[in-house]
Amino acid sequence: MSDRVKGKLALVTAAGQGIGRASSLALAREGATVIATDINGDTLADLEREAATDPSVTGSVNTRIMNALERSDIEATIAALDPIDVLVNCAGFVHHGNILECTEEEWDFAFDLNVKSMYRLSKAVLPGMLGKKSGSIVNIASIGAHQGLLNRFAYGASKAAVLGLTLGIAKDFVGDGIRCNAISPGTVQTPSLDGRIAAFDDPVAARQQFINRQPMGRLGEPEEIAAAVVYLASEETVFMSGQNICVDGGMSI
Repeated sequence: MSDRVKGKLALVTAAGQGIGRASSLALAREGATVIATDINGDTLADLEREAATDPSVTGSVNTRIMNALERSDIEATIAALDPIDVLVNCAGFVHHGNILECTEEEWDFAFDLNVKSMYRLSKAVLPGMLGKKSGSIVNIASIGAHQGLLNRFAYGASKAAVLGLTLGIAKDFVGDGIRCNAISPGTVQTPSLDGRIAAFDDPVAARQQFINRQPMGRLGEPEEIAAAVVYLASEETVFMSGQNICVDGGMSI
């Protein structure tokens, strides 16, 4: 298949690297006009250059600096755009530690970035989607929302809230042509993961532990999550809402 999201306007958060970057490119390769947002202008510029020189891109990638924690940033971005067809909420933060090691400030930040940013973005794009009687919201959750992961207390709690947010939006707008679904990745090879691994006393052993969590015996790739994003953004899933797809190397088995 090709041009699966041709003509759609897609907004992606945390598009500078990892799953957000891969999703932006995957959507553009299937014909979408992508508004790739992030707080890092350098990574966005690199993404835009890659998209411009990629012969498989049939749509386009247009970048915009936007802080998903700032309501004014979000509102200004949405006001400057035509109604959004596809929203991909990728912005997130992984806190390391158990409940005794998690401060209230860290708890608040995890929920602000992992959940409240999705609330704000979804609330901002929904009026335009309602006007068109069409739209797809894709929220990146985590396998940590489904099972306890060691030292992922705040992260798991916040990602479980993402599933509740997804269900709430799906139920409230199911009769309006708007779909809201989630994706729960396992451990994915991203710059964020590299940074977390580097913080361990023994990074080599830590990386192996992350790999061992997946019964398939490897880390996921951002492009494998992006494939599910395109699927949920496309017309192939117009009869699907309030669902969660686990792309997790078998962790949920």
